[in-house]
Amino acid sequence: MSARQQLPEACTTALGDALQPDLFKALCDPVRISIVANLAARAEAATVSEIADCCGIDFSGVSRHLKILRDASVLLSQRDGRQVLYSLDAGSLAATLRGIADALEMCEQQAAG
Repeated sequence: MSARQQLPEACTTALGDALQPDLFKALCDPVRISIVANLAARAEAATVSEIADCCGIDFSGVSRHLKILRDASVLLSQRDGRQVLYSLDAGSLAATLRGIADALEMCEQQAAG
């Protein structure tokens, strides 16, 4: 098998390892993008009610969106008494996106080489 025939398998494997479908599912909703943007712009973590106020949706809806984002490793949560504080896990998100970019660049380099 030639290098060109092996390329799609190598790229598929690299991208398969880097891509996280839950991340893209989590980020494809406009409300969740608003939540991420709001948390990115904050200097500190926020409660569910603070997030609900900024995004104009009810408490239970925000809770559902926050769970999806947390399960996709986009957000961190920390209990503070009776409240849960949420913050953007920028390091994890950036590392995942860098991994995808690295896999794409590897595929491009193999195709050129």
